[in-house]
Amino acid sequence: MNKNNVLTLTNSIFNSNLNRIHFLWSLLWASILFSCTTHQSTQPANVSPSKKTLSKNMNKNELTYLALGDSYTIGEGVQPSENYPHQLVSIMEQYEYDFDSPKIIATTGWTTDELQKGISAAKIEGNTYDLVTLLIGVNNQYRGRSVDNFKEEFSELLDQAIVFAGGDKTRVIVISIPDWGVTAFASQQNVDQQKVAEEITAYNTAKQQISHSKGVHYLDITQEYRQIGAYPENQAADGLHPSGRIYSSWAERLADLVREEIRF
Repeated sequence: MNKNNVLTLTNSIFNSNLNRIHFLWSLLWASILFSCTTHQSTQPANVSPSKKTLSKNMNKNELTYLALGDSYTIGEGVQPSENYPHQLVSIMEQYEYDFDSPKIIATTGWTTDELQKGISAAKIEGNTYDLVTLLIGVNNQYRGRSVDNFKEEFSELLDQAIVFAGGDKTRVIVISIPDWGVTAFASQQNVDQQKVAEEITAYNTAKQQISHSKGVHYLDITQEYRQIGAYPENQAADGLHPSGRIYSSWAERLADLVREEIRF
C-alpha cells in the first residue's frame, strides 16, 4: 500500500469515528432534552389554591347544623338572616367552614315538651348533623313550671341532641336561658325582675349541671345579656326579644367555641 492510500484510509477511519461521535452526542442531547420536557410536563402548575378551595377539597360535603329551641332560636322579631343560627353559619364561612343552611326546629312559646313534639313532627329521626345547639326553657319558667319537671324533660331533649350529633357529645352545645326580666316588656308588665332572675338562674344551674354530666358544651350568654339586654338597640320591636345585635354576639361566642373545641 502506498503512502497516499494509507492517508486516504486513515482519513476515512477518522471521519467515520467522528460521525459516530456526533451521532452519539446527538442521541445524548436528545435524551437529556426529552427527560427535561417530560419532567416539567408532569409537575403541577405553580399556582397556590386559595384557602377556600383547600377547605372545599377537604370538606367535599357541606357541614350540617341542627338548631333546636324556641323564640330565641328562630329569632322572633328579626329577619331570619339575623337569628343566631344563620349568623353563626355566616361567621364560620369567614373561617373557611363550609356549612349548609341551618336546620331550625323552633317556635315562639315552645316549652321543653312542645319542642319534643316539634322534633317528632319534623320527622328527622335517623338524621345526623355535624353540629347541634339547644336553647330551651324560658317558656317553662314563664308558665311557672317546676325546675324538677324541666330537668327531666331537658335531659331527654339533650339525649336526643346527642343522637342527632351521631353520638359525638363534643358537637353538641347547650345555650343558657336569657333573662327576659331586664327587658322593656318586663318593666311595662310590672314584673318582679328579682324573682324572674332567681328562677332563670335556677333553670340555668340545672341546665349546666345536666350538660356537664352528659359531656356536652355549655355556653353562658345570660350574664352578658343581663348587662346589655335592657338597651333599646338590643331589643326587637316587641321590647321582649333580642335584636340582631344580641344574636350577633351569641353567634360570635358560638363561633369561637366551635373553632376552639370542635373538630369536623
